[in-house]
Amino acid sequence: MSHLPSLRAEPGRIVLSGSWTLAEMLPQMPALQLELAAHSQTATHWDLSAVTRLDSAAAVLLWRTWGSAWPSSLAVSDLHRQSLARVAELPRELPEHIKPRVVFPEMVGALLLKALANLQGMIVLFGQLLLDTAYLCRHPMDFPWKEFTANVYKAGTQALAVTALVGFLIGVTISYLSALQLKSFGADLFIVNILGISIVRELGPVLVAVLVAGRSGSAMTAQIGVMRVTEEIDALSTMGISRSIRVVLPKIFGLTVAMPLLVLWTSAVALLGGMLAALLQLDLSLVYFLENLPRALPVANLVIGLGKGLMFGFVIAIVACHFGLKVKPNTESLSANTTSAVVTAITTVILVDAIFAIVTRQIGVPQL
Repeated sequence: MSHLPSLRAEPGRIVLSGSWTLAEMLPQMPALQLELAAHSQTATHWDLSAVTRLDSAAAVLLWRTWGSAWPSSLAVSDLHRQSLARVAELPRELPEHIKPRVVFPEMVGALLLKALANLQGMIVLFGQLLLDTAYLCRHPMDFPWKEFTANVYKAGTQALAVTALVGFLIGVTISYLSALQLKSFGADLFIVNILGISIVRELGPVLVAVLVAGRSGSAMTAQIGVMRVTEEIDALSTMGISRSIRVVLPKIFGLTVAMPLLVLWTSAVALLGGMLAALLQLDLSLVYFLENLPRALPVANLVIGLGKGLMFGFVIAIVACHFGLKVKPNTESLSANTTSAVVTAITTVILVDAIFAIVTRQIGVPQL
């Protein structure tokens, strides 16, 4: 007996037989469609009793041939009738998706709740970090030195070139623009004060933080997110290895240690760029600049800048690890959380910098 779908037309009657499945219909699909369409207008009785198999593709084909309505006379088994009935219950067109109207208070509330949920997650991560630190103080042999040094190298050493380049250009830009204004007032010598305070205290730490958030922070989130997608995090838990000690803690400690060093390096290069620009614009010698820099820039400013770098590195690492652990096992979630990590880290850095500016407003400012 042939399993191929076949169709026999009789006066007022069409008899279908064989296996009406997508795999069997594909080789002769155009011919079957033409033949069904040719006899669909004249046939009043459809005999499907000889059909051995009927899948959903064949049911859709027949239902469309009948004009989305049951024929006046139909002979079919109960099983195949159920397949046809399921197709008949489907809507002819999918309902249009109506986007809910955006209400401003609801949007603000949703964003606020999302921010609070992220804050709660970061606090939990910070608490786990404290517990892991206490554990490592009692068991120093379990400290992941290889992971820690690897993160210091990736976040610190490999970022020296880009931070130096950006810092040098920022120093040249600030010095050049300041020189244009100072010349008009005859206050050329104050270029040392402007460069020292602005770069060491403010621009150096913030500039490095933004670069590191976009470079190392996103890399941390993506790395942990890929480990979530590939279920490596679950594998660590299955083997009894703490994911926070092996994955999270080295990244946080590594970036926290590397950031003050990057701030010091970038500030030094930015000052070098500012000195060269001052030499060309104001004919201010490098010796004079270096001799007056300690007077114009008290040591407290350097301590504040390094303290900002320490805090910024810790905040960026916490945010990056939090969003990395939030990644769900799909690529869309990975990209969304990586973007959220960078945006949140930069926003948090600016907020922390504002708090620093308020708290230390009376510290390190030379009194004239």
